[in-house]
Amino acid sequence: MDDTDWMSTPITDPEEIKKNGNLMRIKMELMTMDIQREFCRALEEEEDGKKFQVDKWSKKEDGGGGITCILQDGRVFEKAGVNISIVTGSLTQQVVQLMKTRGKTLLRENMPFFAIGISSIIHPRNPHIPTVHFNYRYFEVTDEEGKKHWWFGGGTDLTPFYLDDADVEHFHKTLKQACEKHSTSYYPDFKKWCDSYFFIPHRGETRGVGGIFFDDLEDGDQEDLFKFVSDCAAAVTPSYLPLVKKNKDTAYGDKERRWQLLRRGRYVEFNLIYDRGTKFGFSTPGVGYDRLLMSLPLNASWEYCHKPEPGSEEARLTEVLQNPRDWV
Repeated sequence: MDDTDWMSTPITDPEEIKKNGNLMRIKMELMTMDIQREFCRALEEEEDGKKFQVDKWSKKEDGGGGITCILQDGRVFEKAGVNISIVTGSLTQQVVQLMKTRGKTLLRENMPFFAIGISSIIHPRNPHIPTVHFNYRYFEVTDEEGKKHWWFGGGTDLTPFYLDDADVEHFHKTLKQACEKHSTSYYPDFKKWCDSYFFIPHRGETRGVGGIFFDDLEDGDQEDLFKFVSDCAAAVTPSYLPLVKKNKDTAYGDKERRWQLLRRGRYVEFNLIYDRGTKFGFSTPGVGYDRLLMSLPLNASWEYCHKPEPGSEEARLTEVLQNPRDWV
């Protein structure tokens, strides 16, 4: 175990980790611990001394738990959350229905399941720094014959308030390079999937400028797919931190701040109305609503029938959100 400077001790007992280190659930836990540490430490370096608050929690009912890392009211980050969670138990009717809507026909109520994931959303203070989100997860279900069914899911996506083509191109290029270590089809397929998933139907626009997104990834060797997910997770810091460093001291005023808060309102709409991860969390007893809602910004706003001025930078972003673009 590379446990140097982890944000917390692992959720799983160390003796079990040593005994069952070859199990995918253990490999995923250690990988997410490494990614959480790397990303949190990188963000802390931009904050000139402000550190993440670490909340290690457990579900006494079934042994699940998590490590929630939150940084609020920083100079650079208004709110940053990086959360690992392990959820175990039996599938509820709500969860089964959520999964069946995307094609998981083998599922029924009361089947034992295990889920582990790392999820992060970063809300910067400066409107010239984009918001970033990533989530990588692993799921197991045991059927009535004792057979385990497993799959991976995840992705990384970017939500800028002002469009800097070079920044978006760097972000997509970094994710594309991670994907192409494993398959040349992954990036174009998962980029298209990301644009489709992070779409706000009632607004007719995407949440941001995309990235990659995949779900129910199970076709192929489990170890190979784990390495793919690990490489995608490892690409988060190099895809995002250069954008933070470049833009954190860019000047802005009330106009830019107002636009940022309006765009955050759209972010909230997607997360609370459409996001499957949020729905899964609310369908799982004992996770804790504060942890589920860590994705929401400290501040957001809604204005009646607001439209950006034609020809403005705000209008240029809106046009891209309504017509997703290929960036690399």
